Amino acid sequence: MAYEVKKGFRVEPSGKIFMHKLLSFAVRVIDRSVPDMVLRFYMNLLDKRIPPKVIATVVDSADHVPEKLLTSAIVAADEYVPDTVANSRKVCAILAGLGKYVPDRIIPPESAERWNSVKFKFHIPTMVVKQAEHRRNKT
Repeated sequence: MAYEVKKGFRVEPSGKIFMHKLLSFAVRVIDRSVPDMVLRFYMNLLDKRIPPKVIATVVDSADHVPEKLLTSAIVAADEYVPDTVANSRKVCAILAGLGKYVPDRIIPPESAERWNSVKFKFHIPTMVVKQAEHRRNKT
């Protein structure tokens, strides 16, 4: 018996259990071994030291990712990521730090509701994306 989702994304029950255990283990490792100072350093590096043009180029290249892949990734993040990931302060900080650069324009229309759920689940802000697009338009 398999769990099926729109657009052909499919995870076997044993695969889902394995992914839950693997992701839960990764969260425990990150929570215990990554100091807050290292996390802050890399988040500041991303936000302050990487030029806005580089970030804008990476964001623009995301327009070329196939919709099927984006939909599958959003479904996986929404349904198959265990609560231990969403409850981890450090992991949510990492995901929010990276996810804030994902513009809403590249999200397939049929996945918009799931994307909003993922943003809420992992505390991903949208304000920074608007700032990055504003900076890109200024240059």
